[in-house]
Amino acid sequence: MKEPDDQDTDGEKSVTSKSDGKKSLRSSKSESRSPVQEDDTFLEDATDETFTEGEESYLEEDSDEERLEGSLSSFQYDDLQSTRVSQQTPAPAVEEAEEEVKKKISESFFYDYMELASMPFVTLDSDIPLDLLTLVHSFGYDCRKRANLQLLDNSIAIYIAGNQLIFLNLKTKEQIYLRSSSGEGIGVIGVHPHKTYFTVAEKGSFPDIIIYEYPSLRPYRILRDGTEKGYAYVNFNYSGTLLASVGSNPDYTLTIWNWKEEQPILRTKAFSQEVFKVTFNPDNEEQLTTSGSGHIKFWEMAFTFTGLKLQGSLGRFGKTTTTDIEGYMELPDGKVLSGSEWGNMLLWEGGLIKVELCRGTSKSCHNGPINQIMLDEGEVITVGSDGCVRIWDFETIDTADIIDETGLLEIEPINELQVDKNVNLFSMIKMSETGNNFWLAQDANGAIWKLDLSFSNITQDPECLFSFHSGAVEAVAVSPLTYLMATTALDCSVRIYDFASKTLLTQMKFKQGGTALVWVPRMVNFTGAEIIVGFEDGVVRILELYDPKGLTDFVGRKKISDADIRLKQVFKPHTARVTALAYERDGEILATGSKDQTVFFFEVERDYKPIGYINTPGPVCQLMWSPMSHLESTLLIICENGYILEAPVPTINLEEDDHDVVSYEIKDMCLKCFHFSSVKSKILRSIEIEKRERQRKLKEKIREERRNKLAAEMGEDGEKEFQEEEEEEEEEEEEEPLPEIFIPSTPSPILCGFYSEPGKFWVSLGDYDSGFLYHCEFPPCDKSSDFKEQKDEPIDVRYLEDTEDNPIQTITFNINKVMMFCGMKNGAIRVYVLNQNDPSLASLVDYWHFNMHDNNYGCIKSIASSFDDRFLVTVGADGNIFVFNIISEFMLRKDIKAKLPSPRFGIETEPIPEDIEDPKAYSIENARRKREHDKLMKEVEEIKARKREQIKALRTEFCKLLEMNEELPTHMQFKRTDFDVDSKIRAEMHRKTAFKIQQVEKELAWEKEKHELGLKKLKNRYKSKPGDDYEDPKDLQAIKEAQVYMGDFNLKTAPDYKIHEHMRINAAKKEEELGHLDSLVHGNKRYMNKCILSLRDLKVAVVEEIQCLVQELKNIQLTLHVSKHIPIPQIPQIHPEEVPEKRFQYDEEALLNFKQQHMKSDDEKSPGVEQTGSGGPGGGFLKLSSGKDGDLTTRDSMSRSSKASTLSLDIPKYMEFEKAEPTDVELEIMKRDEIKHVYMQQYLVNRVKELIVTFDAELRLLRHQKLKLDTQMKLSDLHHVTLFQEILLLKNFEKQENILQERVNSLDKEEQYMQWKINETLKEMEEKKNEITKLQEQEKALYAGFQTAIGENNKFANFLMKVLKKKIKRVKKKEVEGDADEDEESEESSEEESSLESDEDESESEDEVFDDSICPTNCDVALFELTLQLREKRLDIEEALVEEKKVVDNLKKEYDTLSKKVKIVATNLNAAEEALEAYQREKQQRLNELLVVIPLKLHQIEYVVFGEIPSDLSGTLVFSNHALRRLQERIRELQEENSEQQKLNKEWRERRKQLIREKREMTKTIHKMEETVRQLMISKFGRVVNLEALQTLSVNTTLEELKIRKLRKELANAKEMKMWEEKIAQMRWELMMKTKEHTRKLYQMNDLCIEKKKLDSRLNTLQNQQGNAFQSLREADVVAREEVTELIQLQAERISALKEEIALLRRKGGLILPPIRSPQEKEMQPADL
Repeated sequence: MKEPDDQDTDGEKSVTSKSDGKKSLRSSKSESRSPVQEDDTFLEDATDETFTEGEESYLEEDSDEERLEGSLSSFQYDDLQSTRVSQQTPAPAVEEAEEEVKKKISESFFYDYMELASMPFVTLDSDIPLDLLTLVHSFGYDCRKRANLQLLDNSIAIYIAGNQLIFLNLKTKEQIYLRSSSGEGIGVIGVHPHKTYFTVAEKGSFPDIIIYEYPSLRPYRILRDGTEKGYAYVNFNYSGTLLASVGSNPDYTLTIWNWKEEQPILRTKAFSQEVFKVTFNPDNEEQLTTSGSGHIKFWEMAFTFTGLKLQGSLGRFGKTTTTDIEGYMELPDGKVLSGSEWGNMLLWEGGLIKVELCRGTSKSCHNGPINQIMLDEGEVITVGSDGCVRIWDFETIDTADIIDETGLLEIEPINELQVDKNVNLFSMIKMSETGNNFWLAQDANGAIWKLDLSFSNITQDPECLFSFHSGAVEAVAVSPLTYLMATTALDCSVRIYDFASKTLLTQMKFKQGGTALVWVPRMVNFTGAEIIVGFEDGVVRILELYDPKGLTDFVGRKKISDADIRLKQVFKPHTARVTALAYERDGEILATGSKDQTVFFFEVERDYKPIGYINTPGPVCQLMWSPMSHLESTLLIICENGYILEAPVPTINLEEDDHDVVSYEIKDMCLKCFHFSSVKSKILRSIEIEKRERQRKLKEKIREERRNKLAAEMGEDGEKEFQEEEEEEEEEEEEEPLPEIFIPSTPSPILCGFYSEPGKFWVSLGDYDSGFLYHCEFPPCDKSSDFKEQKDEPIDVRYLEDTEDNPIQTITFNINKVMMFCGMKNGAIRVYVLNQNDPSLASLVDYWHFNMHDNNYGCIKSIASSFDDRFLVTVGADGNIFVFNIISEFMLRKDIKAKLPSPRFGIETEPIPEDIEDPKAYSIENARRKREHDKLMKEVEEIKARKREQIKALRTEFCKLLEMNEELPTHMQFKRTDFDVDSKIRAEMHRKTAFKIQQVEKELAWEKEKHELGLKKLKNRYKSKPGDDYEDPKDLQAIKEAQVYMGDFNLKTAPDYKIHEHMRINAAKKEEELGHLDSLVHGNKRYMNKCILSLRDLKVAVVEEIQCLVQELKNIQLTLHVSKHIPIPQIPQIHPEEVPEKRFQYDEEALLNFKQQHMKSDDEKSPGVEQTGSGGPGGGFLKLSSGKDGDLTTRDSMSRSSKASTLSLDIPKYMEFEKAEPTDVELEIMKRDEIKHVYMQQYLVNRVKELIVTFDAELRLLRHQKLKLDTQMKLSDLHHVTLFQEILLLKNFEKQENILQERVNSLDKEEQYMQWKINETLKEMEEKKNEITKLQEQEKALYAGFQTAIGENNKFANFLMKVLKKKIKRVKKKEVEGDADEDEESEESSEEESSLESDEDESESEDEVFDDSICPTNCDVALFELTLQLREKRLDIEEALVEEKKVVDNLKKEYDTLSKKVKIVATNLNAAEEALEAYQREKQQRLNELLVVIPLKLHQIEYVVFGEIPSDLSGTLVFSNHALRRLQERIRELQEENSEQQKLNKEWRERRKQLIREKREMTKTIHKMEETVRQLMISKFGRVVNLEALQTLSVNTTLEELKIRKLRKELANAKEMKMWEEKIAQMRWELMMKTKEHTRKLYQMNDLCIEKKKLDSRLNTLQNQQGNAFQSLREADVVAREEVTELIQLQAERISALKEEIALLRRKGGLILPPIRSPQEKEMQPADL
């Protein structure tokens, strides 16, 4: 099978086809390399970097180019030329071959473009023309391809489009196309610095780099074998002589080319990951830089011992995060400035990041990756993916250095340009227009911009020259009646093109990307003005296209465009991306398919009213209605996962009300299903069986012929021999097993399909089942069957050549079905020519194949032909849109143009429907379900409301029953539990409620924890908020460091110059500085001595090597004719003064030689030495020397030279014996040896010269270093003198300075000690105050305890309080004379400070005297004793208080004394420091008077008078450039800081005002929300509830029940306690009344007793007086006496009853009077006490 690029060529042509040419070139390459390797093996060690390529060489001729077979071309970067002779060179041509100059490719040589360009493939013996499809125009642009925009001149730009290179005229917008040579795509392009050449780096298997000449566009050079699969980047050096290329995956090979000679110079692997870019350093072409995925690498072409090498150093990121590097730039001094993914710039030096550059306040330089960095006119230009172009100062970047540990340096751009919104700048290239600063920019979001970077008053705004789709184009549709097409992509745009006039008419942007597109057929819209588009969020929009020129003109209307789009209708049938749209053949129904596995049907005539949807077993990828040739209209539904469905036309119910439909799902539709089962393994197995059957039949035929032949020749013996051979063959033959039946575990995806006949269809599959077209037939409809269990196999297959890994992605036909257009996975277009009325595709044999889109990622997404079959349009995943003319003889007129539909009447007044922009909006089905759900919920809520009303009425009735129950007598009332119907119901309700609460808490646990953490963080943040007077310690430290180290840069001679402590100099520091200087001087001298010794050792090694080379040269000259001898170089000698360490070294042989020389010195002279020229430019290396000097060479060199001479002289000795005439072969060998020896003679001489020149260069370099060292030593001597003078001066000042310093130190220590004493005193005072407070608390506690002990209403309370507070004089254990007064004062003070003394006690008379030693009558003795004990404690506390206050007073006096002393010491310390500072200033002035030598160059002196340097420079100031720049920068920094602080102050003020406003608003909002929450709580719970407590409540049923029981019990107990308290109060009242009555009766009884006593006494008197008169008792007296006796008894009984009642009341508690005791009890009481 032939590939598309394999073409048969005419035998009469002088040049072969592309494929043959490649084979011949590679074969000649392999053939020509072998002899070079055999003959030149001995040169490999000397010239490792000589590359020999057996490729084509071309000689300059007048008319044509001739190929010289067998010739070799070689190249070496340092122009080292060597003569090479082929084995086929005849003997007479030896001398000519020696002098022949290497042939080079002619400057005027060009390749033939037609031989290089890839051509379409056409099936052999077919009538398909090569120009079946002709490219008309390209509307796409691969905007995301790296460096895909180059400029050849001001009007011609070039970029890659799949397999074409497009030349775009920026003025006329015309396009010219250049085909890829490999047919597998173009990797990258580049332009020569002189704009005279451009490179096209191909893709494929070992692709070529073709260099074209501009403007002729002829192929000039071809570079081969630079990478395996494709090139990622190419770049010329600044002079244009070299070309660097880097390959893509998998090899990433970096190659340096001498492109004019088509030869590689250097080659190596760039990196192990993707490499984005390679460039030469413009200022040093031996340096290169590569960057890519997570790396940057620095390269250098350097000469090594083995030759020229390419050495690479990988950039180390260190602490910086590793990043992909897209853009970088080489600086003139070798540093590299690169971008990063986060938008900052990285400055590289020595393979490390020197500093990271950012903008102020640590803002990144760009908001996103930096894609390109350039240096233009002294300014650095950065291009970012944020759409900004920023200009930076080059000097600031070049001198940037790290300033802190962060590694960041803040700089600001000089200018910046924001191109536009939604712009992603990928690369820029400058347009060479005189007087303008225009640039072309590649926008990765699909545009080419023209930018003006002049930044002046007349700067033009950014201009978008061309607009394209960005990324893959998803769908294309063509108009049914004119040359219009519409495209959509995931860049959220829909574009309309006029492909006849090659113009973009209009576009419309949306929020989501488009995924499917269909032009509405004329049966629906006769004018062809409507387009229906599906989007990735499931929305379908109908757009109306019209010519705006047909609208009514309005005043103030903007410029009228060529075309306009209007949104006509929008609906959302799906929840995922829409993948397919299809109109029914009569235009009555629209079907939409989606990834959500549904197909939705709409009624077109009723404004796309939804009919319903069906579910599919997989994501839908294609929809197709049956053509008119079928009797019934059916829909073919193709799913990605192997299912194909056939659906009939859905039934349209005109009478059904839309609002009554619950769901749009169509459940009763009869669907036919075909579940594809893989049969590819069976097909391959059957092919293998047929192949083996054919082979078997062929073998049998050959065996029968052999048998007949042997039988005819040998008879029976032949038959036996044949049988033996057949048995041996049967033993040897072992039939291999047939391929196994394989079915992939994951079904192969169905890519596309189409109807063939009713119920039959063709499909194309990917993955394992690719390579065939499968003809399938639907089984009968069975509603009971399960689609997933169904397995179906195709009824027929068609083999497709070369589609095993390249399946057909999309298929379309022309109008008469004779051409099938196929879009392939690799971006190729394949056209099959069919017979008419061939649904079985029996004629699917001949095809036309051509690669158009990118072969790696340019899969053709959609393909469509125009309404008249004259044009074909393809769109691919590479963003390209190609328009082809079908068959060249049907070319259209050039002035043809598509006709736009006229606008409908009144279109300008129609309202635009509201678009669906929210991707989360409800689909039609979800909206219907939501509506039904809302309706159902509304009904449920109404039912709930009715139930609530019923419950409320029942609750009211129940409450009334409870009230009636409470009004009943107690014995007739029901218990509350009697009203429960069933207690288990309530318990179950509580259990369910608790369980639900627990589940909700589990569900909200994460949210609860999240919000609690947020609240905690918020509280911590506000807790950590600093106060208004808070100062950051870091700021204070920075201010302190600035005050100490920054200084004010006063001169040291200024009278107010203040020397900081760390800058003070003394003699010890100067001695240390002097010692450091001596060590540096010694180190430099030692290093120079080492360099001299190493150079001496190098000279010894060079002399030894030269001796060996000279000896070998002499041996070679012995074999050559004298005429071909070259003068032998002079051997340098080692002088004795060069090795002084050997002056006193000798051995026995040296002594013998000296003795012999001494004996012969009088008679013989020393042998002469040949004269030699200068060994180098310096002339100091080769000098005449004696034999004595020559003896200094080592013995090893002499031994090596002797061995070499022995080896080289073997040949001549052998040749002396050969007297016979040599043969031709021997002559040929001798000539070859002679050529070899001549070459080796020249090589050895050159080697000797090279060694001498190298040593002389090293010597001159060392001499230069020695001069610099001498200068430094002289300066160090001068500095040494200055330091010594300073030491002498400092020693004179040292004594007085030490005295002042000691005084300062002693005062400082004294101040610190006193400060410590003050702190200790304050600490002790604080402790004593705490003790006083504790004592006062004890005193208060004492009085409180006393009040508790005496209780209330104690009649002795006043007495006992006086006893407690009485002042007594106590004798202390250590009392001395004179303390009595202090004790009285302490007693008085303690008595005054007592907080519990009442005003009545203070007002009592001092003269009142009471006895506190005797307990009063009826007073509790224990209470009296307790009072006396508490008085003693009070006195102890008061004494302790007095002592503590004395100590506090003493400490206060000590503190005052110390404070005064501290002030005095501080004053003395300041005076001492001022004296020391004055002395330091005097010392500095004396140091300033010393003379210091500073060598200056004239350009360093900037002090001039009238343009000349004055003779007197005493008034000048020597200042370092760094310090001067620092001062100037500091001025600018202070100004910037001032403005920045003012700006920040203003911003923060505004921010504060805004926060205050927000706080007010938030406060209002919080109040409103709290009120709302309160109202909701009241409406929900009936009161305000603590929700936090409610949420944190742990749900435990048993615990909750116990809590409820506990609360109930507490409530009952509280009620009972209240009742008993009321009863107690009542009984107390009754007791009081009874007591009053009892007291009154006691008084009455007492009166009666007294009266009775009186009456008894009177009665007795009367009886005694009248006894005599009345001797017998009268009856009346007896009766009266009895009555009185009864009265007394009655009173006695009442008295006893009252006593019992009193006793009873006493036992119940209460304050009652003591009972009247009997005389016996009174007699027992003293005994008890």
